[in-house]
Amino acid sequence: MNERIKIAIVGLGNCASSLIQGIHYYRQRQETEAIGLMHWTIGGYRPGDIEVVAAFDIDGRKVGRDVHEAVFAPPNCTTVFCPNLPASGVAVRMGRLLDGVADHMREYDAKRTFVVADEPEPDQGEVVRVLRESGAEMLLNYLPVGSEKATRFYAECALAAGIGFINNIPVFIASDPQWAERFAAQGLPVIGDDIKAQLGATIVHRALTDLFRRRGVRLDRTYQLNTGGNTDFLNMLNHSRLRAKKISKTEAVQAVAAQRLDPENIHVGPSDYVPWQNDNKVCFLRMEGRLFGDVPMHLELRLSVEDSPNSAGVAIDAIRCLKLALDRGISGVLTGPSAFFCKHPPEQFTDDVAHAMTQEFIGQAPA
Repeated sequence: MNERIKIAIVGLGNCASSLIQGIHYYRQRQETEAIGLMHWTIGGYRPGDIEVVAAFDIDGRKVGRDVHEAVFAPPNCTTVFCPNLPASGVAVRMGRLLDGVADHMREYDAKRTFVVADEPEPDQGEVVRVLRESGAEMLLNYLPVGSEKATRFYAECALAAGIGFINNIPVFIASDPQWAERFAAQGLPVIGDDIKAQLGATIVHRALTDLFRRRGVRLDRTYQLNTGGNTDFLNMLNHSRLRAKKISKTEAVQAVAAQRLDPENIHVGPSDYVPWQNDNKVCFLRMEGRLFGDVPMHLELRLSVEDSPNSAGVAIDAIRCLKLALDRGISGVLTGPSAFFCKHPPEQFTDDVAHAMTQEFIGQAPA
């Protein structure tokens, strides 16, 4: 058996559920069945070599339960593609609330939103103790969008515990020079910010924007409208929590355009909550431009995907890249993997360049 990659997770929502199901799903499969992964092995590590050794959440239906039970508890509503997970032996710990739950979320049916556990919240020392005792090598952040204070709290915990950090949400850690320098100074790797989906709205929007650039088509204006019915979309009804999300998604598209669009000509971001969609996300994309001879054209696209599994394979690849950095003594922001796996990395590259950089990183000899 290969050495296990020991991870800790904060936020056992739909994305964490898909990730954990995926670890066990691919543990039962062969390389020829490796759909949805960059590589079957990265640095000798397979998807099934990942193990969750610590987890934090604030929902009373999850806190205290085995991780492999908690990922199926409400309000999670993603597709169950790997049921009957064996007991993990790891109980979900009460997390730190801070700004992790928006006020409006308390007004909805408990089936749809969070039910805060009646448990004392841990301080930094307690979280760090759990991380160290668990043997976790890295912490994955899956908090709700807009959890600025909570994300910084857990980033501090990762630094204090001496472990790596993967920031899957649009709060700027890896792309903040001060935070990036702190991880580098501690000799710890970090990947971020805001994970891309395998084939989601923003990656498709980026690919088409890059295609316009390569084919000499002038892009004049564009929008990306998204709807969904999971807690992520419910949370984002509070537009005050969307500042970083809007920046992240918009910049991901602007970064590959032939020339930046004026703000009034580009709209990229979450749009509305439709409860019956559950974890299904629907994207409506429109791009207007001009071809040879200044002749107008437009493109319209509708994309429907199960939101959380769409990012789980990317997370598995990111975990294995971070583990390679730990093995090789590489610290600070992993530039190539951050650019390839995330919407708002410290440095933006086109996806083909970011892919080549990540491939080079994976093939890099140990330091």
